[in-house]
Amino acid sequence: MSDESAATLDTSEFRDTATARKYFDAGFEAEQAGDRISAIEQYEAAYTADPEDTENCFRLAYNLDLLGEEDEALHLYEECAKQEKPQLNALVNLAVAYEDRGKYAQAERCIRQVLATDPNHGRARLYIKDILASKAMVIDDEQEKRNEKHHALLDTPVTDFELSVRTRNALRKMNIRTLGDLLKVTEAELRSFKNFGDASLDEIKSMLAQKGLKLGQAVEQHQAEVKQQVYDQLKSEVGDENGMLEKSVNELNLSVRARKALALLGVTSIGDLVMKTEAELMGVKNFGMTSLVEIRERLTEMGLGLRTLEA
Repeated sequence: MSDESAATLDTSEFRDTATARKYFDAGFEAEQAGDRISAIEQYEAAYTADPEDTENCFRLAYNLDLLGEEDEALHLYEECAKQEKPQLNALVNLAVAYEDRGKYAQAERCIRQVLATDPNHGRARLYIKDILASKAMVIDDEQEKRNEKHHALLDTPVTDFELSVRTRNALRKMNIRTLGDLLKVTEAELRSFKNFGDASLDEIKSMLAQKGLKLGQAVEQHQAEVKQQVYDQLKSEVGDENGMLEKSVNELNLSVRARKALALLGVTSIGDLVMKTEAELMGVKNFGMTSLVEIRERLTEMGLGLRTLEA
């Protein structure tokens, strides 16, 4: 008989359910009497006779688990979980075993499978909260480690990197001591420094790119954070429940000149527009007072206005 043919045979013909039941009953009796070693021996015999019986598998796994045979118990719980209708308690215990090993995603899947079958399963409902809390703690710890690693990188002196003597001297004279200092200056600021040429600039940009960084990155991040804070505050003030700020500026029916100016500024939504000040708009080439008045009027009709700077 070929291996392929053997694989297609109904495994039920190899099951000895009568013998399995005899050993299972003996195991259960020993378990009730507190003789766990004898119970395991009987359950092992029952499992060997009928490995497809989930009760045989679960009782054996459970008793091994209580004796500290965690690896073997885990394997058996996993076998229980593979059954078409696995025991719910086997899934819960498997979730516990997974959590103990830090496998929170697998643990969560087991508990959600229990709750999908029995939404009111008391132990599962309590345990899902513990698993989610553990997952959150792991994520927080990983984020904290990434932050610490990032801060350590930014504190690295620029002298630790392979830069030319001219470039190092220029950075020293600009009081740029660390990698973090470099992220606080823009390309234009470096170019404005006396005798700071294209070769030095390209050298620095290449070094930063290798680390996934760029000049002026810290400035851009700060500006983005400030913009988001202002935007969130604006949404709160106008009560933007209908998503008005997310709508396209095309809904304002502006003139061609005004639309072109906004495109140059990268303004695509009404939210983007109200984040701009009059000075920012007037700084765009060919954007005149007529376009400014037009935008003011359209925004006023919607109960909005351009951003004003704090005095």
